[in-house]
Amino acid sequence: MYYLIQPSNINDAVVTGPGDKSISHRAIMLGSIAEGQTDVSGFLAGDDCLATMEAFRRMGVGIDHPAPTELVIHGVGLHGLQAPVEDIDLGNSGTAMRLLAGMLAGQAFAVTLTGDESLRGRPMQRIITPLAQMGAAIESRDSKAPLTIRGNQQLAAIDYRLPVASAQVKSAILLAGLYADGKTTVSEPAVTRDHTERMLTAMGADIEVAAGQISLQGQQRLRGCKIQVPADLSSAAFVILAGLLAKRADLLLRNVGVNPTRTGVIDILQAMGAKISLENSQLFGEEPVADIRVRSSSLQGIVVDPALVSLAIDEFPVLFVAAAAAKGTTVFSGLGELRVKESDRIAAMANGLRALGIEVEESADGAVVHGGHFSAGEVQSFGDHRIAMSLAIAAVVAAGPVTVQDVATVETSFPGFDHCLRSFGVDIECRREDAE
Repeated sequence: MYYLIQPSNINDAVVTGPGDKSISHRAIMLGSIAEGQTDVSGFLAGDDCLATMEAFRRMGVGIDHPAPTELVIHGVGLHGLQAPVEDIDLGNSGTAMRLLAGMLAGQAFAVTLTGDESLRGRPMQRIITPLAQMGAAIESRDSKAPLTIRGNQQLAAIDYRLPVASAQVKSAILLAGLYADGKTTVSEPAVTRDHTERMLTAMGADIEVAAGQISLQGQQRLRGCKIQVPADLSSAAFVILAGLLAKRADLLLRNVGVNPTRTGVIDILQAMGAKISLENSQLFGEEPVADIRVRSSSLQGIVVDPALVSLAIDEFPVLFVAAAAAKGTTVFSGLGELRVKESDRIAAMANGLRALGIEVEESADGAVVHGGHFSAGEVQSFGDHRIAMSLAIAAVVAAGPVTVQDVATVETSFPGFDHCLRSFGVDIECRREDAE
């Protein structure tokens, strides 16, 4: 599958984006081991989250899916999961694999977690090391998936300092900590998204958070609850940038999650001169939510503060596009983590932007992007959903048509991405090679 995008005029619009992927994953996981029923609205029915749902169904959890964005999870309690008959395939989801590894380390059965080629190539030693220190028995293929997690281990609490800021690793340790004896503490080198902590709190767990440390007493029981999933800020970032780069547009994005551990993308864009404001602030349970208003803006190149990296780790592909459309030069550093995502995102974005006439200089952990004008052309997504969508936004303001190849994985995080863009004026077609 590929996108064909023509230069487009953006219309004023009110946009409702897809549900937050991180929160949707966690709603299924924590709802499944809670006691009682968890009702979820705003669920992201993308491929990654559906893989997580199927994984828990195969471990004996009753999950009803009465509408595309609604779930009813019949929790089985902390120790109620059952051994699946076969290996669990998590598709492309690194979040699901890393968090599940922590949760399954405390079960009374063995299970193997696998995924697609991309997921099987991603580093897993970062979770294997702390979980092994807790007493987990995990076998891997050269520190990569498939992961075989052998249950019936007595887990012990640990005090662990993360070598690299990672919400996934932090969450894996905390989920294992639910099954450990004693108090588990995770120390972060930088703030990372805290959806796990917030949802555990909403389900009645006692979590201590202070000065970069998160502590959790083991053997706590969780209670099912109602979870309203906000729109995903990572997905909203594509719509936000489309509005910023338009000639004259005013877009309002409804009910977007603005958790302060996720809003680095807004801070960076505002530092570049973006006209972005938050309206109608409220809480969905423990999660801050707001409407985001975006007006067309003239962006300026900046030196991006490395301290913001952990607050915008998934949004840097779209920020590379913002830098390419800005006046002057933008310097990114501290982005080494991007090289081990679904693709090497630094290399993938440099490749795509160069193909559209933008000068990019790569470094080991970042890049220098020289602002310019996008030419027509053909770009590769390397099977990475965020690369595909970022380059599609660049194409909206290109000098001519742009083809973005290999876009099927967009369904993992933003089902109906092309339909959403068409709703405010983007001329985008999603085509299949065999349809020609």
